[in-house]
Amino acid sequence: MSGAAVSNREQRVLEIIETTRAKRPKLKDERVTMAHGAGGKATQTLIEGLLVPAFDSDALAELADAGTIELATGSGDAVGICLTTDSFVVRPLRFPGGSIGELAVNGTVNDLAAAGAKAVAISVALLLEEGLETEALRAEVEAIATAAAAAEVEVVTGDTKVVERGHGDGIYVSTSGIGARDPRAELSPAGLRVGDRVLVSRTIGEHGTAIMLARGELGLEAEIESDTRSLWPVADALLESAGAGLRCMRDATRGGVASALNELARASGISISVRESEVPVLAEVAAACELLGIDPMYVANEGVMVAVVEPESSDEALVALRSVEGCEAAAELGEVRAEPPGMVLVETAFGGRRVMDLLAGDPLPRIC
Repeated sequence: MSGAAVSNREQRVLEIIETTRAKRPKLKDERVTMAHGAGGKATQTLIEGLLVPAFDSDALAELADAGTIELATGSGDAVGICLTTDSFVVRPLRFPGGSIGELAVNGTVNDLAAAGAKAVAISVALLLEEGLETEALRAEVEAIATAAAAAEVEVVTGDTKVVERGHGDGIYVSTSGIGARDPRAELSPAGLRVGDRVLVSRTIGEHGTAIMLARGELGLEAEIESDTRSLWPVADALLESAGAGLRCMRDATRGGVASALNELARASGISISVRESEVPVLAEVAAACELLGIDPMYVANEGVMVAVVEPESSDEALVALRSVEGCEAAAELGEVRAEPPGMVLVETAFGGRRVMDLLAGDPLPRIC
Protein backbone atom coordinates (compact mmCIF):
# COMPACT_ATOMS: atom_id res chain seq x y z
CA MET A 1 0.00 0.00 0.00
CA SER A 2 1.40 3.39 -0.94
CA GLY A 3 2.34 6.07 1.57
CA ALA A 4 -0.28 8.37 0.03
CA ALA A 5 -3.02 5.80 0.66
CA VAL A 6 -1.99 5.42 4.28
CA SER A 7 -1.91 9.20 4.68
CA ASN A 8 -5.37 9.58 3.16
CA ARG A 9 -6.76 6.87 5.43
CA GLU A 10 -5.21 8.51 8.47
CA GLN A 11 -6.66 11.85 7.45
CA ARG A 12 -10.12 10.36 7.11
CA VAL A 13 -9.91 8.75 10.55
CA LEU A 14 -8.82 12.07 12.08
CA GLU A 15 -11.71 13.85 10.39
CA ILE A 16 -14.21 11.38 11.85
CA ILE A 17 -12.74 11.77 15.34
CA GLU A 18 -12.67 15.57 14.97
CA THR A 19 -16.33 15.68 13.91
CA THR A 20 -17.37 13.49 16.82
CA ARG A 21 -15.42 15.46 19.41
CA ALA A 22 -16.69 18.81 18.11
CA LYS A 23 -20.20 17.94 19.31
CA ARG A 24 -21.19 19.24 22.74
CA PRO A 25 -21.19 16.33 25.22
CA LYS A 26 -24.57 15.35 26.64
CA LEU A 27 -25.03 13.62 29.98
CA LYS A 28 -27.16 10.59 29.10
CA ASP A 29 -26.16 8.23 31.90
CA GLU A 30 -29.01 7.25 34.20
CA ARG A 31 -26.72 7.01 37.24
CA VAL A 32 -23.43 8.43 38.42
CA THR A 33 -20.56 5.93 38.24
CA MET A 34 -16.97 5.96 39.47
CA ALA A 35 -15.92 6.86 35.92
CA HIS A 36 -17.53 10.29 36.37
CA GLY A 37 -14.80 11.10 38.87
CA ALA A 38 -11.83 9.59 37.03
CA GLY A 39 -10.86 12.64 34.97
CA GLY A 40 -11.63 11.05 31.59
CA LYS A 41 -14.47 11.19 29.07
CA ALA A 42 -17.20 10.56 31.65
CA THR A 43 -15.91 13.44 33.77
CA GLN A 44 -15.77 15.65 30.68
CA THR A 45 -19.37 14.76 29.84
CA LEU A 46 -20.50 15.54 33.39
CA ILE A 47 -18.74 18.93 33.36
CA GLU A 48 -19.37 20.06 29.79
CA GLY A 49 -22.75 18.38 29.38
CA LEU A 50 -24.31 19.45 32.69
CA LEU A 51 -22.34 21.84 34.89
CA VAL A 52 -20.92 24.37 32.40
CA PRO A 53 -24.19 25.01 30.54
CA ALA A 54 -26.19 25.10 33.80
CA PHE A 55 -24.00 27.74 35.43
CA ASP A 56 -23.30 29.72 32.21
CA SER A 57 -19.93 31.02 33.39
CA ASP A 58 -17.13 32.27 31.13
CA ALA A 59 -14.57 31.16 33.72
CA LEU A 60 -15.97 27.62 33.80
CA ALA A 61 -15.93 27.47 30.00
CA GLU A 62 -12.11 27.62 30.08
CA LEU A 63 -12.12 24.28 31.95
CA ALA A 64 -9.52 25.52 34.42
CA ASP A 65 -9.31 24.34 38.03
CA ALA A 66 -9.42 27.93 39.34
CA GLY A 67 -11.65 30.79 38.27
CA THR A 68 -10.71 34.47 38.21
CA ILE A 69 -13.00 37.31 39.21
CA GLU A 70 -12.30 41.04 39.07
CA LEU A 71 -12.90 42.93 42.32
CA ALA A 72 -13.11 46.71 42.33
CA THR A 73 -11.03 48.53 44.93
CA GLY A 74 -11.80 51.81 46.67
CA SER A 75 -9.63 53.64 44.13
CA GLY A 76 -11.61 52.23 41.24
CA ASP A 77 -8.91 49.79 40.17
CA ALA A 78 -9.68 46.12 39.60
CA VAL A 79 -7.85 43.28 41.31
CA GLY A 80 -7.88 39.78 39.85
CA ILE A 81 -8.81 37.24 42.52
CA CYS A 82 -8.47 33.53 41.83
CA LEU A 83 -10.71 31.04 43.59
CA THR A 84 -10.65 27.24 43.59
CA THR A 85 -12.38 24.41 45.40
CA ASP A 86 -11.63 20.70 45.54
CA SER A 87 -12.35 17.47 47.39
CA PHE A 88 -9.90 14.71 48.23
CA VAL A 89 -10.55 11.01 48.68
CA VAL A 90 -7.73 8.51 48.80
CA ARG A 91 -7.02 5.05 50.17
CA PRO A 92 -4.79 4.43 52.04
CA LEU A 93 -4.88 7.73 53.91
CA ARG A 94 -1.08 7.68 54.22
CA PHE A 95 1.14 6.52 51.38
CA PRO A 96 4.83 6.72 50.41
CA GLY A 97 5.68 10.40 50.05
CA GLY A 98 2.53 11.91 51.55
CA SER A 99 -0.99 11.63 52.97
CA ILE A 100 -4.48 12.90 52.31
CA GLY A 101 -3.89 15.99 54.46
CA GLU A 102 -0.77 17.04 52.57
CA LEU A 103 -2.50 16.18 49.29
CA ALA A 104 -5.44 18.47 50.09
CA VAL A 105 -3.28 21.51 50.77
CA ASN A 106 -0.97 21.03 47.80
CA GLY A 107 -3.81 20.26 45.42
CA THR A 108 -5.56 23.51 46.35
CA VAL A 109 -2.38 25.59 46.18
CA ASN A 110 -1.53 24.05 42.81
CA ASP A 111 -4.88 24.84 41.21
CA LEU A 112 -4.26 28.48 42.06
CA ALA A 113 -0.64 28.33 40.90
CA ALA A 114 -1.75 27.02 37.50
CA ALA A 115 -3.97 30.11 37.21
CA GLY A 116 -0.99 32.37 37.99
CA ALA A 117 -1.92 33.08 41.60
CA LYS A 118 -0.06 32.43 44.84
CA ALA A 119 -2.43 31.05 47.46
CA VAL A 120 -2.88 33.26 50.51
CA ALA A 121 -5.69 31.48 52.38
CA ILE A 122 -7.55 28.19 52.30
CA SER A 123 -10.52 26.60 54.01
CA VAL A 124 -10.50 22.98 55.15
CA ALA A 125 -13.61 20.86 55.71
CA LEU A 126 -13.18 17.39 57.21
CA LEU A 127 -15.75 14.66 56.64
CA LEU A 128 -14.94 12.02 59.25
CA GLU A 129 -16.19 8.45 59.46
CA GLU A 130 -17.48 7.18 62.79
CA GLY A 131 -14.86 4.94 64.38
CA LEU A 132 -11.84 6.76 62.94
CA GLU A 133 -8.94 6.58 65.38
CA THR A 134 -8.18 10.00 66.82
CA GLU A 135 -4.45 9.42 66.30
CA ALA A 136 -5.10 9.05 62.55
CA LEU A 137 -7.10 12.28 62.61
CA ARG A 138 -4.36 14.04 64.58
CA ALA A 139 -1.76 12.89 62.06
CA GLU A 140 -3.73 14.36 59.14
CA VAL A 141 -4.39 17.64 60.92
CA GLU A 142 -0.65 17.91 61.53
CA ALA A 143 0.01 17.05 57.88
CA ILE A 144 -2.33 19.84 56.80
CA ALA A 145 -0.60 22.32 59.10
CA THR A 146 2.87 21.30 57.91
CA ALA A 147 1.95 21.47 54.22
CA ALA A 148 0.24 24.84 54.70
CA ALA A 149 3.31 26.25 56.42
CA ALA A 150 5.56 24.96 53.62
CA ALA A 151 3.31 26.54 50.99
CA GLU A 152 3.09 29.79 52.99
CA VAL A 153 -0.71 29.67 53.06
CA GLU A 154 -2.99 30.20 56.07
CA VAL A 155 -5.94 28.01 57.01
CA VAL A 156 -8.56 30.62 57.88
CA THR A 157 -11.81 28.66 58.17
CA GLY A 158 -13.23 25.17 57.99
CA ASP A 159 -15.88 22.68 58.99
CA THR A 160 -16.21 19.16 60.37
CA LYS A 161 -18.92 16.56 59.87
CA VAL A 162 -19.16 12.94 60.99
CA VAL A 163 -20.91 10.21 58.96
CA GLU A 164 -21.98 6.78 60.13
CA ARG A 165 -19.54 3.89 60.19
CA GLY A 166 -19.24 2.28 56.78
CA HIS A 167 -20.20 5.47 54.90
CA GLY A 168 -16.71 6.82 54.29
CA ASP A 169 -13.05 5.89 53.89
CA GLY A 170 -11.95 7.31 57.23
CA ILE A 171 -11.47 10.90 56.13
CA TYR A 172 -12.59 12.97 53.16
CA VAL A 173 -11.20 16.49 52.85
CA SER A 174 -12.81 19.40 51.02
CA THR A 175 -10.88 22.61 50.49
CA SER A 176 -11.22 26.04 48.92
CA GLY A 177 -8.39 28.44 48.22
CA ILE A 178 -8.03 32.08 47.30
CA GLY A 179 -5.13 34.09 45.90
CA ALA A 180 -4.39 37.30 44.02
CA ARG A 181 -3.50 36.83 40.38
CA ASP A 182 0.16 37.65 39.77
CA PRO A 183 0.53 40.81 37.62
CA ARG A 184 2.90 38.86 35.34
CA ALA A 185 0.17 36.33 34.54
CA GLU A 186 -2.04 36.74 31.47
CA LEU A 187 -2.95 33.10 31.06
CA SER A 188 -5.60 31.52 28.86
CA PRO A 189 -5.85 28.56 26.47
CA ALA A 190 -7.15 31.09 23.94
CA GLY A 191 -3.62 32.49 23.78
CA LEU A 192 -2.07 29.31 22.35
CA ARG A 193 -0.42 29.79 18.96
CA VAL A 194 0.95 27.39 16.36
CA GLY A 195 4.61 26.73 17.14
CA ASP A 196 4.29 27.19 20.91
CA ARG A 197 6.22 24.65 22.98
CA VAL A 198 4.74 22.29 25.57
CA LEU A 199 6.80 21.78 28.74
CA VAL A 200 6.38 19.45 31.71
CA SER A 201 7.99 20.29 35.05
CA ARG A 202 9.25 16.83 36.11
CA THR A 203 8.92 13.06 35.75
CA ILE A 204 5.31 11.88 35.57
CA GLY A 205 3.07 9.17 37.02
CA GLU A 206 4.66 8.81 40.44
CA HIS A 207 1.65 9.73 42.59
CA GLY A 208 -0.78 7.30 41.01
CA THR A 209 1.78 4.50 40.87
CA ALA A 210 2.79 5.01 44.52
CA ILE A 211 -0.86 4.79 45.63
CA MET A 212 -1.50 1.62 43.63
CA LEU A 213 1.62 -0.06 44.99
CA ALA A 214 0.83 1.04 48.56
CA ARG A 215 -2.42 -0.91 48.46
CA GLY A 216 -0.53 -4.15 47.91
CA GLU A 217 -3.13 -5.34 45.42
CA LEU A 218 -0.86 -5.57 42.39
CA GLY A 219 1.78 -8.05 43.52
CA LEU A 220 4.53 -5.57 42.63
CA GLU A 221 7.29 -4.10 44.76
CA ALA A 222 9.06 -0.84 43.95
CA GLU A 223 10.27 2.18 45.92
CA ILE A 224 8.13 4.90 44.37
CA GLU A 225 6.96 7.97 46.30
CA SER A 226 4.17 10.39 45.52
CA ASP A 227 5.27 13.66 43.94
CA THR A 228 2.85 15.75 46.03
CA ARG A 229 4.25 19.25 46.55
CA SER A 230 3.42 22.93 46.11
CA LEU A 231 3.77 24.04 42.49
CA TRP A 232 3.95 27.76 43.19
CA PRO A 233 7.80 27.73 42.89
CA VAL A 234 7.32 26.19 39.44
CA ALA A 235 4.73 28.77 38.41
CA ASP A 236 6.88 31.59 39.77
CA ALA A 237 9.92 30.37 37.80
CA LEU A 238 7.88 30.18 34.59
CA LEU A 239 6.32 33.62 35.08
CA GLU A 240 9.74 35.13 35.77
CA SER A 241 11.55 33.45 32.88
CA ALA A 242 8.91 33.50 30.14
CA GLY A 243 6.90 36.57 31.14
CA ALA A 244 4.25 37.35 28.54
CA GLY A 245 5.52 34.36 26.57
CA LEU A 246 3.87 32.00 29.08
CA ARG A 247 0.54 31.13 27.44
CA CYS A 248 -1.07 28.94 30.12
CA MET A 249 -0.44 26.27 32.76
CA ARG A 250 -2.24 23.17 34.01
CA ASP A 251 -1.43 20.86 36.93
CA ALA A 252 -1.75 17.30 35.71
CA THR A 253 -3.77 15.50 38.40
CA ARG A 254 -6.68 13.13 37.62
CA GLY A 255 -6.24 11.64 34.18
CA GLY A 256 -2.56 12.62 34.14
CA VAL A 257 -0.71 14.67 31.55
CA ALA A 258 -2.87 13.23 28.77
CA SER A 259 -6.04 14.76 30.23
CA ALA A 260 -4.36 18.13 30.85
CA LEU A 261 -3.22 18.30 27.22
CA ASN A 262 -6.65 17.30 25.94
CA GLU A 263 -8.28 20.01 28.03
CA LEU A 264 -5.95 22.62 26.53
CA ALA A 265 -6.47 21.38 22.98
CA ARG A 266 -10.26 21.41 23.33
CA ALA A 267 -10.41 24.79 25.09
CA SER A 268 -8.15 26.49 22.51
CA GLY A 269 -9.27 24.69 19.35
CA ILE A 270 -5.71 23.83 18.33
CA SER A 271 -3.75 20.58 18.10
CA ILE A 272 -0.94 19.43 20.37
CA SER A 273 1.76 17.07 19.12
CA VAL A 274 3.69 15.08 21.74
CA ARG A 275 7.00 13.31 21.17
CA GLU A 276 6.74 10.04 23.07
CA SER A 277 10.51 9.74 23.38
CA GLU A 278 10.72 13.05 25.28
CA VAL A 279 8.27 12.16 28.06
CA PRO A 280 10.21 11.98 31.37
CA VAL A 281 9.29 8.84 33.32
CA LEU A 282 11.19 7.08 36.08
CA ALA A 283 12.28 3.58 35.07
CA GLU A 284 10.41 2.11 38.06
CA VAL A 285 7.18 3.88 37.06
CA ALA A 286 7.57 2.85 33.43
CA ALA A 287 8.12 -0.77 34.45
CA ALA A 288 5.11 -0.85 36.77
CA CYS A 289 2.88 0.77 34.14
CA GLU A 290 4.07 -1.67 31.47
CA LEU A 291 3.27 -4.66 33.68
CA LEU A 292 -0.18 -3.22 34.36
CA GLY A 293 -0.84 -2.23 30.76
CA ILE A 294 -1.16 1.45 31.68
CA ASP A 295 0.23 4.45 29.78
CA PRO A 296 2.09 6.71 32.29
CA MET A 297 0.59 9.73 30.52
CA TYR A 298 -2.79 8.81 32.05
CA VAL A 299 -1.53 8.20 35.59
CA ALA A 300 -2.32 10.86 38.21
CA ASN A 301 0.24 13.34 39.49
CA GLU A 302 0.13 15.77 42.39
CA GLY A 303 3.25 17.81 41.70
CA VAL A 304 3.52 18.11 37.90
CA MET A 305 2.88 21.29 35.92
CA VAL A 306 2.22 21.35 32.18
CA ALA A 307 3.00 24.70 30.57
CA VAL A 308 2.75 26.15 27.07
CA VAL A 309 5.23 28.88 26.16
CA GLU A 310 6.08 30.80 23.03
CA PRO A 311 9.04 29.28 21.11
CA GLU A 312 11.31 32.24 21.79
CA SER A 313 10.95 31.70 25.55
CA SER A 314 11.06 27.91 25.69
CA ASP A 315 14.80 27.43 26.26
CA GLU A 316 14.96 29.98 29.06
CA ALA A 317 11.78 28.60 30.64
CA LEU A 318 13.19 25.08 30.59
CA VAL A 319 16.38 26.23 32.29
CA ALA A 320 14.30 28.02 34.93
CA LEU A 321 12.20 24.91 35.52
CA ARG A 322 15.25 22.72 35.99
CA SER A 323 16.55 25.12 38.65
CA VAL A 324 13.52 24.41 40.86
CA GLU A 325 14.03 21.68 43.45
CA GLY A 326 12.54 18.40 42.23
CA CYS A 327 12.24 19.60 38.62
CA GLU A 328 15.68 18.64 37.35
CA ALA A 329 14.05 16.32 34.77
CA ALA A 330 11.80 19.03 33.28
CA ALA A 331 11.40 18.50 29.54
CA GLU A 332 9.88 19.82 26.34
CA LEU A 333 7.22 17.32 25.27
CA GLY A 334 6.10 18.74 21.97
CA GLU A 335 4.47 21.71 20.29
CA VAL A 336 1.23 23.33 19.25
CA ARG A 337 0.00 22.74 15.71
CA ALA A 338 -2.99 23.87 13.69
CA GLU A 339 -4.39 20.49 12.68
CA PRO A 340 -6.35 18.49 13.67
CA PRO A 341 -8.07 21.06 15.93
CA GLY A 342 -8.97 20.04 19.46
CA MET A 343 -6.88 16.87 19.40
CA VAL A 344 -3.64 15.54 20.90
CA LEU A 345 -1.42 13.37 18.70
CA VAL A 346 1.58 11.33 19.81
CA GLU A 347 4.63 10.78 17.62
CA THR A 348 5.62 7.27 18.66
CA ALA A 349 9.12 5.89 19.06
CA PHE A 350 8.48 3.80 15.94
CA GLY A 351 7.83 6.81 13.71
CA GLY A 352 4.03 6.54 13.66
CA ARG A 353 1.26 8.70 15.08
CA ARG A 354 -1.66 7.93 17.34
CA VAL A 355 -4.45 9.90 18.97
CA MET A 356 -4.06 10.49 22.70
CA ASP A 357 -7.68 10.76 23.76
CA LEU A 358 -9.28 11.10 27.17
CA LEU A 359 -9.79 7.95 29.21
CA ALA A 360 -13.01 6.24 28.20
CA GLY A 361 -13.72 4.62 31.58
CA ASP A 362 -12.34 4.14 35.06
CA PRO A 363 -9.41 1.76 34.65
CA LEU A 364 -7.48 2.92 37.71
CA PRO A 365 -8.37 2.74 41.40
CA ARG A 366 -9.44 6.01 42.99
CA ILE A 367 -6.18 7.77 43.84
CA CYS A 368 -6.86 11.44 44.47
